[in-house]
Amino acid sequence: MRVKLQRLLDTGKQTIGRLIVYDDAKQPIYSCDTLELPWRWNEKNKSCIPPGEYVVYKWYSPKFNRQVLRFAYVPNRDGIEIHSGNFYTDIKGCILVGEDLKDINNDGQLDVTNSNRTLDDLLAILPQRFILDIRGC
Repeated sequence: MRVKLQRLLDTGKQTIGRLIVYDDAKQPIYSCDTLELPWRWNEKNKSCIPPGEYVVYKWYSPKFNRQVLRFAYVPNRDGIEIHSGNFYTDIKGCILVGEDLKDINNDGQLDVTNSNRTLDDLLAILPQRFILDIRGC
């Protein structure tokens, strides 16, 4: 199984991307939208993480009282997760996932929708531990 996050647009306030899960035959089997902070030189709580390959694993988050996807190691950062949320203001360096992009709160920025369901879908199909390849922006 291969998992790729392609960052598509950094608006200066947020980064929009697409996460795709591929089967062993390299065919896409699931995709969703992502929302991250913009690139600000990997600054803690202000930036998305650098592009690259990361080990990610399923983890129970006491903060969210649910299972999330957690990064094993990000240079000069800690506690980076893929979790649910809707708005770039919900992010402190992590990645939000959602079914679609829409300006939910009318602030002029695209938000992710149906985030909890999307995270549940990912948790159901992804293995306990996998490599996430992040590219772009």
